[in-house]
Amino acid sequence: MRSKNSGGKRGGSQKISKKLTNPLDKSRGGYNRLAEFFQRNLLFLRSGLMKKFAKISAVLAAMALAFSFAGCSDGSSGGGSDSSEITGGETSGGETSGGETSGGETSGGSGEISKDFVKIPAVSITGSESWTPESEVFVSKRRLEIKSFWMSDHEVTQAEWKDVMGSTPSYMANVDGNPDNNPVNEVSWYDALVYCNKRSIKEGLTPCYKIKGSTDPDKWGEVPTKSDDTWDAIICSFTVNGYRLPTDAEWEWAARGGENYKYAGSDDIDDVAWYAKYEYEYDKGTREVKRKKPNGYVLYDMSGNVWEWCWDWWRENIPSDTPAAGVPSGSLRSQRGGSWCNYDNICSVDSRGIKAPSEGGNVTGFRVVRSFE
Repeated sequence: MRSKNSGGKRGGSQKISKKLTNPLDKSRGGYNRLAEFFQRNLLFLRSGLMKKFAKISAVLAAMALAFSFAGCSDGSSGGGSDSSEITGGETSGGETSGGETSGGETSGGSGEISKDFVKIPAVSITGSESWTPESEVFVSKRRLEIKSFWMSDHEVTQAEWKDVMGSTPSYMANVDGNPDNNPVNEVSWYDALVYCNKRSIKEGLTPCYKIKGSTDPDKWGEVPTKSDDTWDAIICSFTVNGYRLPTDAEWEWAARGGENYKYAGSDDIDDVAWYAKYEYEYDKGTREVKRKKPNGYVLYDMSGNVWEWCWDWWRENIPSDTPAAGVPSGSLRSQRGGSWCNYDNICSVDSRGIKAPSEGGNVTGFRVVRSFE
């Protein structure tokens, strides 16, 4: 299904529940806070006893259209794609020790690794593991090899974005504390690819992404404001040393942190995440990164704050023969982690989000990784 962008500022309509969309996007003026809140969280009422309340929530969402508030524009529900050089990525499972911080180390001619990056251990997944919480990515009989990689211990901040791109996106979410240390948002999947290659070039690394035979984003043309076949055919090299988005499997393996917690680092969400704590109430906006407890691999904000883009095309039910880079095609890209305006269950390590690659939203950001070898 092709997602339609409703024009104006990039951000478009939000994918929520069973492909429900909200026509009242904050970026275009009016916005229905209560309706959006019910709709955004509806998809995740699909497990256990919560299924029984799905129809009730749908009715409440419709009723909520009578009330108008200021709110957030979010992305929630699904993902898949990965490889050595494809439109996709790589995956994982099994036991390992905790993450290892770089301390300015270099990785075999890969260029210097920032001190804010953590080495995520490799793992072999046989498809016979039992996951707590249960995984929609590490499904039964899906065999995966996730190689060790470096992951930023925080979401890309506004200061980091500005340093590479020159300015921050417009229509930013409200922030708490120093804006420079808040995660950048209103970033589309296409925007994130441009940032990754530009930062790689700026730091003398080999860019991962290639469009129309070029790794130079200045030669790619304007960033699309609706789904674009040329940009969707982008090639990623997973063996070079530049910055890239994590695959769905890499992200989940890292978020779990070698632990069995519901959220990234704890079973108590208040320890690790900024989220919509109370019914009908969002958190105030994005928060400074690294102010909550990290997970077992010393990664911060893997639950809550902003949704994080992954490389993969989204697929609701991932087949067991899906390669590490995910399914080969689709129309929506995967997001993970939940955000400052999502319920706690949406911020769990197993929850998956979806959005059209051309769309941003004030709850959408990302973090970067680098291949270890």
